[in-house]
Amino acid sequence: MTLRKPGRKIALAALALALGVAGRAEAQGLLFWSTQAKPVEETQKMRTEVLGGFGKPVEYYGNDAGPFFTRIQAELKAGKGTIALLGGLHGELASLSADLIDLKDVLAAAGDARVNPTLLSLGTYGTAEQKYVPWMQASYVMAANKEALKYLPEGADIQKLTYDELIAWGKAMREATGSPKIGLPAGPKGLLHRFLQGYLYPSYTGSVVTKFRSGEAEAMWNAFKTLWAEVNPASTNYGFMQEPLLTGEVWVAWEHTARLQDALNQKPDQFVTFPAPAGPAGRGFMPVVAGIAIPRTSPNVEEAKALAAYMLKPETQIATLRATSFFPVVEVALPDDMPAAVKMSGAAVAAQSAAPDALPSLLPIGLGSLDGKFNKVFLDTFQRIVLRGQDVRAVLDDQAATLRDIMAESKAPCWAPDKASEGPCPVE
Repeated sequence: MTLRKPGRKIALAALALALGVAGRAEAQGLLFWSTQAKPVEETQKMRTEVLGGFGKPVEYYGNDAGPFFTRIQAELKAGKGTIALLGGLHGELASLSADLIDLKDVLAAAGDARVNPTLLSLGTYGTAEQKYVPWMQASYVMAANKEALKYLPEGADIQKLTYDELIAWGKAMREATGSPKIGLPAGPKGLLHRFLQGYLYPSYTGSVVTKFRSGEAEAMWNAFKTLWAEVNPASTNYGFMQEPLLTGEVWVAWEHTARLQDALNQKPDQFVTFPAPAGPAGRGFMPVVAGIAIPRTSPNVEEAKALAAYMLKPETQIATLRATSFFPVVEVALPDDMPAAVKMSGAAVAAQSAAPDALPSLLPIGLGSLDGKFNKVFLDTFQRIVLRGQDVRAVLDDQAATLRDIMAESKAPCWAPDKASEGPCPVE
């Protein structure tokens, strides 16, 4: 008699249950399989408030990454499936790009929806096809106390600010008030590593990994040392910039939109939001982009395309914002009843991604468990150069060796803004 391992029996039962759920969902309507809007409340809002207006039954399921990939990869391997369309972050859909159908005709079917061209380009993954259409976005923006505006350099446009102008602005505020008024979340719980990866490095080098130790990077770090002289020293303790903005310790700050909410909602008339500054290579910014894609195994491609087009309609984008707190990817006027933080941050996010010199830098892709070590390279470089005053060239050469080892071990290819690579992303 052959004995079966209990673990295998349980795994098979779980898979059968998943297949059964998916099968019932398909019988009821289009199956929308997603890694977003996973909390029960958000999932319910997606089903009723967002997808309820489509006119045909849609079954929306929010999943963690594990179940999401297990299910779709099983269907792709089988050559047929029940998942009609997928929703996921740019980096998540990247691993499935070879099995996603071209969605160029979805854009035409979306009617008057004016989709952000920068985000559209990300959905091609460098191919001639539209592998996904943008669905929703979040990002990091700048916020300022209106008291700071009178110290802007002459001729500076806050919507088109440069890092040189930010430095001059900080100097003027410090000289007028007696203390530095720029703030950055450089504390243990802050997101300074995203500022370095998604904003400074792209703006000065047009790269994050490949040109880590380049001459442009050296110039960037020297410029950042100058900027840091205008940054409130307490920034090394800041986790969320909304708090020092509210107390007045800081007048100008960079932060994730979610970490500005309290300040903008409590005192909307006291603050303004605007895009991050630009450097010599462009206006680097880090979008958190979710897209909608259709796998080649979709059982109803035409209806799936119709649903994808529906998700781009301005009214659907507003409903998605209410359900998920992610911002629209199309040009749309936000309703007056939205919270102040949503309206103010949303305007800055839209302006930033639509800027002529916009240079998106994606969240790291393919690093797996080495993601923390990757972030540490940037934070260690900041601490050694900016806080400890060590030689820029020596530090970059040293940290580049660590970064090179991480890329080799992870085998992660380059992601935007670095050029696509065959194999691990190179550190020149």
